[in-house]
Amino acid sequence: MSLGSMMSASPVIGKVSSSAPLPVHQRNPAADPRKMRRIITEDYSWSLAIIPPLSDLCLLHIVHNFEHNPILEKLLPKHRSKVLDKLSTSLPLPVTANLIGHEDYWRRRSTERWPTCDISHYGFSWKRLFFERHLENLIEHFIPDLTDTGPICHMAELTKNFIKRLEIQQLLPPVKVEVRKDDEADDISDSGSEAAGELPSMDHFDLNLIADSLCDLEELHLVYGVKGCGMNFEWNLFKFTNRDCTSLANALRTWKKLKVFRLHRSKVDDDKVRILIRSLLDHPSLVHLDLSHNQISDRGARAVWKLINQSQLRILNLCNNNIRPHGAQAIAHALTKNTTLQILNLRLNHIEDEGGTALCNALLQNTSLEKLHIGGNELSEPTATVLAQVLSKNPSLKSVNISCNRIGLVCYWTAGSSF
Repeated sequence: MSLGSMMSASPVIGKVSSSAPLPVHQRNPAADPRKMRRIITEDYSWSLAIIPPLSDLCLLHIVHNFEHNPILEKLLPKHRSKVLDKLSTSLPLPVTANLIGHEDYWRRRSTERWPTCDISHYGFSWKRLFFERHLENLIEHFIPDLTDTGPICHMAELTKNFIKRLEIQQLLPPVKVEVRKDDEADDISDSGSEAAGELPSMDHFDLNLIADSLCDLEELHLVYGVKGCGMNFEWNLFKFTNRDCTSLANALRTWKKLKVFRLHRSKVDDDKVRILIRSLLDHPSLVHLDLSHNQISDRGARAVWKLINQSQLRILNLCNNNIRPHGAQAIAHALTKNTTLQILNLRLNHIEDEGGTALCNALLQNTSLEKLHIGGNELSEPTATVLAQVLSKNPSLKSVNISCNRIGLVCYWTAGSSF
């Protein structure tokens, strides 16, 4: 290479070497004006604070150790709010039940467990919603002779100040144990008789175990049956046993604040309803009784007659039972003396004209009943004729439903002319 060419190439070499980055220890931070600014407006995540305040670190420590050291009440209100917002929703209920009353915490805990929540049925309280649903879930999934009753009794005692309403949609019977034929044959041969073996008990959860804890209970809905049994259906899954009835009756005597009691779709017959009503006579608070979709007939209706006159009932629902004329006459006799009952539902029974006319004649004297439903009771013209007199003479009666009966067109005109 010639000297001229080397000289012409040297500036290029010098230019490349001058643009090479300097080592880290030789760099000057002040050379970059962006690093010298105290506020960087284009970086929304930039913050001058590098270390969090000591108070935040302390609150974070309280949150992480809340299960072992719950010092919520000792904090200032502003600090308490921060702790509640960060508390885990998986903390044990014995720790949080009587310590945390913050509704936002119980809202978070409820919505994480149940996507659909309507607090209007729970006095607009998230805490009450959580504990009532939690206790309902424990009772609905209790299996007699297999599940321990301890957790249910402990939870009822722990949450007794928050439980006002229980809607139990199923009560499971004991698990049916399969017995091999060889073993069964051996048992029969040893005992010498098939009758020697006893059938397994079908008793459900004993509500009397938690009756004393739930002394503030105001509303109870019960179904003695299995929800969604599918192909495993058996009639024994829907059996209200004598022991179930006795334990429930004892619990009803304890719940003096109970206002609404609903026992439906449970195959309650006359003998059992008489036991239950005996425990409800002269009840100080009960105003709504629903025994619909059961097997109550005339003997049970006569027990209801006693209850109407020895209680403060305002709503009585006996829909879809087996009440016949004599049972309807007993209820009608009670209406002639009653001054509190406002709504009576006897839909889908078999009271016929004999019972229908007795009810209508009773309404000529009764001045408290406002709504009567006697649809689907095999009624015809005699009942409609008396009902027309009732509509013209009883100003307190506001609604009468006589649908699904054999009432002719003439009787409809007669009833309509009474308005």
